[in-house]
Amino acid sequence: MRVDKFDQLRSLLRSYGSCLVAYSGGVDSVLLAKVAHEELGPRMLAAIADSPSLPRRELAEAREMATRFGFPLEILNTSEFANPEYTANPANRCYFCKHELFTHLAPLARSRAMAVIAYGENASDIGDIRPGALAAEAFAVRAPLKEAGLTKADIRQFSAALGLPTADKPQMACLSSRIPYGEIVTPEKTGMIEQAEDVLRALGFYDVRVRHHQEGPRASVEVGPDELPRLREEETWQAVQASLQGIGYAQVIRDERGYRRGHLNAGQPH
Repeated sequence: MRVDKFDQLRSLLRSYGSCLVAYSGGVDSVLLAKVAHEELGPRMLAAIADSPSLPRRELAEAREMATRFGFPLEILNTSEFANPEYTANPANRCYFCKHELFTHLAPLARSRAMAVIAYGENASDIGDIRPGALAAEAFAVRAPLKEAGLTKADIRQFSAALGLPTADKPQMACLSSRIPYGEIVTPEKTGMIEQAEDVLRALGFYDVRVRHHQEGPRASVEVGPDELPRLREEETWQAVQASLQGIGYAQVIRDERGYRRGHLNAGQPH
């Protein structure tokens, strides 16, 4: 474990003087919020954006983390679903989401006299397609995890060392990411996706994605590669199909390749 990276993160956060953390309850932002609070105390604030793209389970867990570790949290209601550039679901959809987020965070930071806004981009994100990073640049939002050279593996190691239960939490992109680019994003679709993924988690699956295709509509079910054998069991698969059809999916298929990070961006130009 590269302790020097962690020391660099702490030093960087101290140098801010005060910091508003864009928080989601995921692996990266929980570590960032926890360390920022340790270094800055009352001069730190976390803020989470609430919209139809955030699962209720994730919001509840994010709030619980803030309560457990004692850092202050603001919940902001964002309106990206009112923006046709977002709901059209282009390949740079995340830009419009992050732009909406930072549009809310900037005045909050000013009103609370927070010198810096920071978010959880990390060194492992370099080279991936990150339209949200362009929005961050436009608002001068800092990425201290990336600046300190922390990779996703580092973040999980440091999280475990700090006793954070998110250390082994699966990556969790927003619900809109389950809809193929070019297909309209709606609260109704994200609501169906959330219900479908809750079904799979209730059955004990860990790495879960339900891709929503508008024809039908059709659900394509992905679980972690090591979980595929159990999903293939006849009784389990029949239960999944029946539950998802009850939610409103006319067709439910199983992706035999399993869940892959960056699946939505496959084939997109960098």
